[in-house]
Amino acid sequence: MQEPFIRSGTPRVRVLFVCMGNICRSPTAQGVFTKLVMEEGLAHLIEIDSAGTHAYHVGEPPDPRARQTAQRRGIDLSIQRARRAIAEDFELYDYVLAMDEDNHRFLSELCPPGFETRLRLFMDYAPHLEHREVPDPYYGGANGFEAVFDMVDEAARGLLEAIRREHLKR
Repeated sequence: MQEPFIRSGTPRVRVLFVCMGNICRSPTAQGVFTKLVMEEGLAHLIEIDSAGTHAYHVGEPPDPRARQTAQRRGIDLSIQRARRAIAEDFELYDYVLAMDEDNHRFLSELCPPGFETRLRLFMDYAPHLEHREVPDPYYGGANGFEAVFDMVDEAARGLLEAIRREHLKR
């Protein structure tokens, strides 16, 4: 079991969601998980961010379709801006969660030695679903964003349970 952070005023657990461009899947996961953490009263214990493995959209807000889908479900993604994942993220974040195998492979190559256990597939937290990857909805229609949102919501709940088990119980 990993020890919680010791410094006063810092979160105990840090979570980073990662997809390719950081404009569809990972910002959706960040928004969904943030809302869930806030509803559970745990925002002071968990820090949440997202990034992309590629620099295609650095500085841009999430895709309008992702923002619209999230907005319909009470989540505002408009303040998020895309950034690229860096090796130092593995030192800062306890969970570096890839949306699919391709991004997992990219992150594996980026990961400094000794931090490999922090990298996982996000859908590992929703083993009851058939999907092991969150599909990229970028080239599809609005239905793809709805399906992604549903998958992300399920995995976010599983992730929160895991964090409670591994980090927040004393």
